Amino acid sequence: MLDPAQLFRLETDTTSHDLRASTMVVALGGFIDAGFAQKLMSQHILGTLEHTVVASFDLDQLLDYRGRRPVMTFDRDRFSEYDDPSLVLYRVIDAEGTPFLLLTGPEPDYQWERVAEATRMLASMFGVSLMVSAHGIPMAVPHTRPIGFTRYASNQRYLTENEPLFGNVQIPASAEGLLHIRLAEAGIDTAGFAVHVPHYLVQVEYGDAAIAALECVTGLTGLAIPAQELAAIAGLHRADIAKQVGENDEVTEVVSGLEQQYDTFTEGRRRRSLLAAEMNELPSADEIGEELEQFLRSGRDENEDTPGGERGAAHHADDSDDSDGSPNRPQAD
Repeated sequence: MLDPAQLFRLETDTTSHDLRASTMVVALGGFIDAGFAQKLMSQHILGTLEHTVVASFDLDQLLDYRGRRPVMTFDRDRFSEYDDPSLVLYRVIDAEGTPFLLLTGPEPDYQWERVAEATRMLASMFGVSLMVSAHGIPMAVPHTRPIGFTRYASNQRYLTENEPLFGNVQIPASAEGLLHIRLAEAGIDTAGFAVHVPHYLVQVEYGDAAIAALECVTGLTGLAIPAQELAAIAGLHRADIAKQVGENDEVTEVVSGLEQQYDTFTEGRRRRSLLAAEMNELPSADEIGEELEQFLRSGRDENEDTPGGERGAAHHADDSDDSDGSPNRPQAD
C-alpha cells in the first residue's frame, strides 16, 4: 500500500490537539442514498453550523472522472465554471459549542483500503472515539407512516432494544461500509443508520428521511444540531409528494396497498412484543422450582410444629404402644 498520509493535506496551522473532537460523522455519497437523505443532512449541517476545513483528500488519485463526470458550465461561447469535486474533513461546532468532525464528499472509486487507513490516521490525530453515519435505503413502505430505520454498530452498547429486520445477508460493498469495519478493527467505535425510504421516492429529495437521519445521529451522539430549516424543506417536499400522489390513481393505489401492508406488519410486531412482555412476566423454571421447594419446606415445618404433624403423630404412636410393643386396649370398668 502506498503511504496513506500522502492522500490528504491538512488545511490548518492549528495543532491537532487544539482541534480534537470525539465524534466523526461520515457522509460519502455514491453507493446508495435513497431520497438523498445523507446529502440533505450533510448540506444542512454545513449550512446551519459554524465549520472550518481541517483536511482535504487528493481526489485526482481516487475518482473515475469518466465514470461520473463532474458538471461544467458553458456560457454562450466559453467554459465558465467547473464543479470541482472534493472530499473534505470539516470541524463543526454544534449549537452548544461541542466540536465534531464531518467527512463528506463523493465515494472514492479507487484505493479504498488506503482511504480507510488515511481516515483512521486522521481520526487518531484528532482524538475521534466514535464514527457515525446515516443514509437512505429503498423499502416497500408508504410515505404516510412513520419513518423507520435499520441500525448497526461495532459495539453492542449502541444497539439496545434493537429489533433487526434483516438476517445474515450479502450486499454490495461501499467505501463507507469499509470504514465501519477498518475503524472498528482499530479500536474506534462505529455506528450507522439506514433510513427506510419509500421505494417510489428513491430518486427525489425526501426531507423527512433527512430529518430521520439527523435525529438518528443526534440521538446517538448527543450533538445539538437544530433542524428547523430542514423541517421547513421537508414540509415543502411533503406537500409536493401529496399533490403528485393525489393526481395519480395508480400511485394512490400503490400507497394504499403499502399502508395496509405496513399496518399489518406493525400490528404483528406489536403483538409479538406484548407476548414477549407477557412471557417475561412469567416466572422461570428455576423460580418455579424455588417457590415449590419453599412451599414444601414450609409444609414440613408446619407439620413438625403441630400436634397433627409428623412429629406429633409419631409421638402419639409411641404413646399408644405397650412396653412390650403390643397395642394398648381400653381397660374394662
